[in-house]
Amino acid sequence: MDDKHEPVLTVGGSDSELDKRLTEELTAFNIAATGADDQEEFSIRVTDADGELVAGLTAWTWGGLCGIDMLWVREDSRRDRWGSKVLLAAEAEARRRGCDRVAVSSFTFQAPDFYQRHGYAETGRTLGFPGGNADVHMYKSLATTGN
Repeated sequence: MDDKHEPVLTVGGSDSELDKRLTEELTAFNIAATGADDQEEFSIRVTDADGELVAGLTAWTWGGLCGIDMLWVREDSRRDRWGSKVLLAAEAEARRRGCDRVAVSSFTFQAPDFYQRHGYAETGRTLGFPGGNADVHMYKSLATTGN
């Protein structure tokens, strides 16, 4: 058997080129499977007077669903409700893009209670994270809520 025609499996560290290619391939597959060709990312940034990051959010919309990837607020600004302000801004942007629902996940040591206070319902958990923690999956319908 000729070994030079066999695929080669390699294991390595972070690979932005591979990440880009997999995103392109899976996006094409997802569009073909669903017919929804409207996937877009968006972000929200809050900076202080010095231009330092206070809070931020990254998310995407696709086929009427908004998926929140990350939401973070600097520790000294958490009592100023920046998390709520950023989340509400993301929900408003999702509505503007035609979304009627939002999905997010948060580790049990992060902010599931925060999302639940904002009307998100737990839909499941992935167990086995360090320290006995879980990833809590949540969902919120925007169709019936004004916040």
